[in-house]
Amino acid sequence: MPQQNTTDTEKQTNITEFILVGFGNIQELEALLFLCFLVIYMVTLAGNILMVILVVADRNLHTPMYLFLGNFSCLEIFYSSTILPKTLASLLTGDRSISFNFCLVQHYFFASLGAVECYLLSVMSYDRYLAICWPLHYTNRMNGKFCVQLVGSSFLSGFLAISITIILVSRLAFCGPNEINHFFCDVFPLIELSCSDTHLLKIFLYLVASVFTLPPFLLILISYGCIITTIMRIPSTSGRQKAFSTCSSHLIVVTIFYGTITIVYILPNTDTLRDLNKVLSVFYAVLTPMINPLIYSLRNQEVKKALRRQIDQLFAKT
Repeated sequence: MPQQNTTDTEKQTNITEFILVGFGNIQELEALLFLCFLVIYMVTLAGNILMVILVVADRNLHTPMYLFLGNFSCLEIFYSSTILPKTLASLLTGDRSISFNFCLVQHYFFASLGAVECYLLSVMSYDRYLAICWPLHYTNRMNGKFCVQLVGSSFLSGFLAISITIILVSRLAFCGPNEINHFFCDVFPLIELSCSDTHLLKIFLYLVASVFTLPPFLLILISYGCIITTIMRIPSTSGRQKAFSTCSSHLIVVTIFYGTITIVYILPNTDTLRDLNKVLSVFYAVLTPMINPLIYSLRNQEVKKALRRQIDQLFAKT
């Protein structure tokens, strides 16, 4: 028995890095993917950084709604940066290897920020609920201190919860093979490579995922149920359009994010559906951070006005 344990330990220590299979070994496809991901990453950074600058610089955007939006844009910058730099480097150099420790770090930040995003989306829906359904009480309830507490608790909860899963995954034994069938270190493709018993761990991971997706999603559904009911009671058509325009951008973002992430983790883990899983993962992990600032800027008149004001001030100084 001791001899078997020694052998297992040796096998485990032999796996010091993994290979990210990505999207295949077609060289032409890799060049195209590199250009696409590079453009997406640059647009993501530019759009979200611009949104943060506008929220900080323009006094008219110093409201709870735009405080949440500024933090959301900061989140998207880090969220996309956990995956795309490594993906771009792999596509450019052809080196798909990733160390065991870096793989865990990548998953930790990606999963933590994903959990934070779920909570921030629900916080933003609650903000719209108060603004539309309880406008006379909005200022008192959604004060600066409460807004900071909501944002802080969202970040703290997300990072603490994923810390537990990372500790459990780090204790698994990996005896080979070492090829992760994904373009980043997602937890389920990773634990498939483990030679340990992962049955209980998978159940725990699904429970954690449910806790960080279902309650926020239910809060969003309840909030928008109340919002739609309130909007339908507004007598004028222009009043209904104005009320709905304040939350339509957020509703689009929620639909894209939750729609793709739900399909990815509900689909059966079969060889046939793995490629579809990776394509859908691109939507919520890569495209969503790029689309979000575009949706909020193109559909939000206050953001457009703030951008014009900042451009006018910039040219006035020159």
